[in-house]
Amino acid sequence: MISATIIGEFDNQLSGRILLPSHADFDQVRKVYNGMIDRKPALIAQCRCTRDVAAAVRLARTHDIPVSIRGGGHNFAGKSILENGLMIDLSLMKEIAVDTEGRTARAETGLKLGEFDRETQKHGLMTPLGVATTTGISGLTLGGGYGWTVGEFGLSCDNVIGLEVVTADGNVVECNAEQNQELFWGMRGAGQNFGIATHIEYRLHELTKVYGGPLFYPLSAEILRFYDEFVASAPDELTTLGAATKMADGTLAFGVVVCYHGTPAEAERAIKALRDFGKPMADMLSERPYLEMQALFDRDIPPGKRYYNKSHNLSRIGSGSIEAVLHFTATMLPYPSMIGFQRLHGAAARVAPGATAFPHRYDHHVVWISPVAEDPALDESMIRWTQDCWEGLRPHADQAVYVNALDDGSVEGEARVRQAYGANFTRLQALKQAVDPTNFFRQNSNIPPMPTPKSQRSHGTA
Repeated sequence: MISATIIGEFDNQLSGRILLPSHADFDQVRKVYNGMIDRKPALIAQCRCTRDVAAAVRLARTHDIPVSIRGGGHNFAGKSILENGLMIDLSLMKEIAVDTEGRTARAETGLKLGEFDRETQKHGLMTPLGVATTTGISGLTLGGGYGWTVGEFGLSCDNVIGLEVVTADGNVVECNAEQNQELFWGMRGAGQNFGIATHIEYRLHELTKVYGGPLFYPLSAEILRFYDEFVASAPDELTTLGAATKMADGTLAFGVVVCYHGTPAEAERAIKALRDFGKPMADMLSERPYLEMQALFDRDIPPGKRYYNKSHNLSRIGSGSIEAVLHFTATMLPYPSMIGFQRLHGAAARVAPGATAFPHRYDHHVVWISPVAEDPALDESMIRWTQDCWEGLRPHADQAVYVNALDDGSVEGEARVRQAYGANFTRLQALKQAVDPTNFFRQNSNIPPMPTPKSQRSHGTA
């Protein structure tokens, strides 16, 4: 229980709103994207500015209250909310300033992708962000950030040039290439562990139209093998996402979603091999505004449905993984359930693994094993199906995982978090020890502080 005195302290120090379970807006504000998540915090601090966020952190530390941080609230696992704790809610913080001459944008972290994109596209500019407008910019960026232009412009975190961060002691710091350089390194790929980003400054690129959309083919071993070979030689301007799925009538299909930055003629030359593979069941390719490409699947995956996810990194789609995909697609729930293959290549793969906290700088697929349902009675079966499919693919997967897809990190344990950060893990532990030695920020795929060497521990007497 949080006492009335503590609640009064919050109310006096925040310019935003303090919401208790008795507040009329409490249930609406605590909702997150995934309808499967139904947790009730003891208190919600709806912050309006960085000063509010810092005050909330200091008060939570003073009174030993566990916290979660809500940016967009999109994460399938619902890491932005915890039972009986304090939710620090950034969703009211939506200011964005676009510098058209310098091609940068400084954005508050309550923004969602769609909101950010609409502002930058007014000036014909964008930065690489995800593939659903309902995603929050902060969680996506702090964990890496795959998107439709990853091949040409890199990950979201690769385009970050500065952040304003509230640290675990409630201080506010700027980090960039000149200031707090180690924190700047860690925030780009593992940021949820080190502080609350309240502003992110991005590098922007000129882009208003793309050639893109989905093609659907009958699911087969042949299309899976072809897709793997096709994307292995894709130019930087072409980014793809493949997905094995089941249509409403039971037809098994493989969708290839294409996004090409260039003219339609250039795009068609780049996807000629895909065209030559065979006649698709459906062809929705066209030149379209970038905003339309970003929103392509919004209707299919709206907030409120029941989502679950497990993931692997996969260098190649070989015979063993093909066999598993064919087997589990036959038993999955209908579309938009999928076994997806999101591609990293090009510019994102040419960054050194140690240049940012995000380490997976090689051509690969992120495999999203993601069933979707509306009926709560299906929860148990869809979770079991996902876990079985994940186990079926595990022998063929890399010893690596994308942290933003690591929804079961608390279940899978530290070994899996180590796979998310690879060779960067020890350096990240040292940074954690330096900036958050008590592990205040732990409602995440957690990096614990660096253990104290045995030789430095004090020895008591019996």
